[in-house]
Amino acid sequence: MADDPKKNYPLPKFHFQLDWGGTRVGFTEVSGLDFETEVIEYREGSSPVYNKTKQPGLTKYSDVILKRGTFLGDFEFFQQWKKTLMFQEGKEKFRRTVTIKLLDEEHKPVITWSVKNAWPCKIESTNLKADANEVAIETMILVHEGLTIIEANQ
Repeated sequence: MADDPKKNYPLPKFHFQLDWGGTRVGFTEVSGLDFETEVIEYREGSSPVYNKTKQPGLTKYSDVILKRGTFLGDFEFFQQWKKTLMFQEGKEKFRRTVTIKLLDEEHKPVITWSVKNAWPCKIESTNLKADANEVAIETMILVHEGLTIIEANQ
C-alpha cells in the first residue's frame, strides 16, 4: 500500500459537527473530551518493599463544555436546562446521547465521540462589555455518564 499523505499530518480541529439527540446544533468550541482512570494505591503491612502498589480504579469523565454564538430569539440552551430543574424525567427525557464528529475536508467523520446520558448542568450567558469588539458567546456545560471514541473506517 502506498503512503497515504493524509496520515503524515495531524488532523485540523476546526471542522466538526455535534448531534444533540437528533438535532444538529452549530458550535464554535467543544472541550472536555477527556477521561482518566483513578489510581488505587495499596500496601500490605508485611510487604518487604517500602512502597505502595498501584492498580486501576474508577473511570472519571470531564464535563463537556459547548460554546456557540448567541442568536436573536434562540433560547434552546435555556430550554434544555429548564427540563432538568426538578430532575424528574417524565414524558420528555432530558438525558441524551450526544455525538461529536471531527470531520475531514470531504465532511466525513474521522473521529466520533459518543457522550452517554448527557444533560446540561449549567448555562452561562455571554458577558457584556461596552468596548468589546466580539460576538456574544453562550456556554452550556454537559455532565454525562460515559465517553467513548468510535473509530472511523480505516
